Amino acid sequence: MTGTGGALFAAVFLACAVEAVEAVTIVLAAGTARRSWRSAGCGVLAGLAALAVITAALGPAVTAIPLGALRLLVGGLLLVFGLQWLRKAVLRASGHKDLHDEDAIFARELAAAQQSSSGRRFNVPDWYAFTLSFKGVLLEGLEVVFIVLTFGANAKDVPLAALAAVIAVVLVVLVGFAIKAPLSRVPENTMKFVVGIMLTTFGIFWGAEGADARWPGDDAALLVIAPAVALYALALVAVLRRSAPRPAAPAPALQTVEH
Repeated sequence: MTGTGGALFAAVFLACAVEAVEAVTIVLAAGTARRSWRSAGCGVLAGLAALAVITAALGPAVTAIPLGALRLLVGGLLLVFGLQWLRKAVLRASGHKDLHDEDAIFARELAAAQQSSSGRRFNVPDWYAFTLSFKGVLLEGLEVVFIVLTFGANAKDVPLAALAAVIAVVLVVLVGFAIKAPLSRVPENTMKFVVGIMLTTFGIFWGAEGADARWPGDDAALLVIAPAVALYALALVAVLRRSAPRPAAPAPALQTVEH
């Protein structure tokens, strides 16, 4: 695996792992709260089937676009997404935004699922569990498909991008269902910081190439762009930490005076 192939694999793996963690958290909440793992499982299978159809339709369309136009388009999109991820990661790391908490998300989804009424539709015992799992898998899965197709098509190595995505998703699913709990121990905030850096890096690199720019050293320029983006993001964290809101001090305990 070349240096560029390694960077592609790492970027796709981390980005897809983040999406898989969120999807698994939703499915676990649906199955746990509703106590209908069959319905949740049916929702997962339906979501995967929908993803397969969408991928079959989008795959040839994406790969048929001329490489220069594809890199310009996808480079711009990755730059937008990457900067959004990086912005949130910088705000979290500097204390201006709450850290992403899978335990809190799991608890919120669990409470919502427990309060919703159950109903049987189309031979599915619990329609709510089915719908919740289906939407979670479909929405997060669409992001995985987008990542694989865009990264793979731009790097001319869709199989490697797909392999990285499959490994990431399978690993997260196996761990999540082995412990049947949200993957709160996964350093997701750190992963999102790294993914934001990598998406921004590839967005800059491919966007410039799509505009007919030539990077010194070709693919080796990624080894300069990525550290530059990382250092800039870390500098922003250091600056913003100075103005981060401090947690309120606990109120002093009332003392009783005996007479």
